[in-house]
Amino acid sequence: MRRVVITGLGVISPLGNDPQELFKNLLAGRSGIGRLQTPFAEKLSICIGAQVDFDGALFFPPGRLKILDRVSQLALSAAAQAVTNAGLVFQGGDDPRCGVYLGTGMGGAETTDGGYAILYREGSERLPPFTVVMTMNNAPAAWIALEYGLTGPCLTYSTACSSSAVAVGEAYRQIALGRIDAALAGGSEAPLTYGTMKAWEALRTLALEDPENPAASCKPFSKNRTGLVLGEGAAIVVLEDLERARSRAVPVHAELVGYSQTTDVAHITRPSLAGQAHALRSALEDSKMEPEEIDYINAHGTATSQNDAVETAAIKAAFGRRSYEIPISSTKSMHGHLLGAAGAMELIVAIMSLKHQAIPPTINLTHPDPECDLDYVANSARTNVAVATVMSNSFAFGGTNAVLIARKYEG
Repeated sequence: MRRVVITGLGVISPLGNDPQELFKNLLAGRSGIGRLQTPFAEKLSICIGAQVDFDGALFFPPGRLKILDRVSQLALSAAAQAVTNAGLVFQGGDDPRCGVYLGTGMGGAETTDGGYAILYREGSERLPPFTVVMTMNNAPAAWIALEYGLTGPCLTYSTACSSSAVAVGEAYRQIALGRIDAALAGGSEAPLTYGTMKAWEALRTLALEDPENPAASCKPFSKNRTGLVLGEGAAIVVLEDLERARSRAVPVHAELVGYSQTTDVAHITRPSLAGQAHALRSALEDSKMEPEEIDYINAHGTATSQNDAVETAAIKAAFGRRSYEIPISSTKSMHGHLLGAAGAMELIVAIMSLKHQAIPPTINLTHPDPECDLDYVANSARTNVAVATVMSNSFAFGGTNAVLIARKYEG
């Protein structure tokens, strides 16, 4: 098996549009959550979310913008960052040894919503000609492959909240096995549309707006948590075979050393302790590491009552007594839940912890839940700490779990 390293990072997030800005704001405990600034917000029962400061018109010419749903705009922008950060130059427009592995849960939600409005509210009999290619889930991956001339595998994973973690993990496996040499991997999500928000309202998993401070509405692991807050954004990493990275003499952010993907087969929405614990143990086994070697866990931590309690119990089951010694945080408390982009975003956060030897907090943790009694780094970041190995958890509706482990690259 070949060693796989991460040489490029790209982020469009509710807390900044590059990894450094995102991590700086996370360490400061700033929230990217607030009342939605959209025309339809007044029609919602719950009108909070985590929006990104992103205007596609600043990145794409008008003609191209017309055929790119917001989910593809975010993905292309994050990919451009990652490619630049990795110092990649694609020459000749044909690279069969580099793949694209993208995750998204909702795909082109904005175009889908708009299309329904045109058909059913406005009574039109025609839709824009590019509706299909704007709504299809594989559009972000396909646009990235087209942008850089990547003729290797181009795959899209849609496993709800674990989509981008699965995408990164599967790319990692293909490089480790020698089937490809590099990949752009991650996810993109733009779900803050009227239809999507109403659907999530109906599911009754969205957080209630905090009456005193809307920015504090997401409260993972806190007794008074009321649910998750939807967010938008994109996160892309460049993965490479170590020898390829060495031949290019480029800096390495981290080494990816473990991945597991398991399925609960317990319930379509309810989390499974046994399933999550199995995913955690499998990732440790894949990385050939012991529980004592994990220095930080970026938790799935959605702030729903069931998820937080089950994830706590699963960590205890997988790590034993060590579980009480590991700093754990849910950065969803600040950037919201990016659904299909969440896993890759949180992996990048964990990698930044390695780079900066600092751990972001779980904010709004003012009323600890007795069932969630691990070290959830409440409210304040920890700096100047020893972080050599990190784990990122993603547990999804449908029972698809994905866990990634990365470590500091030592050469």
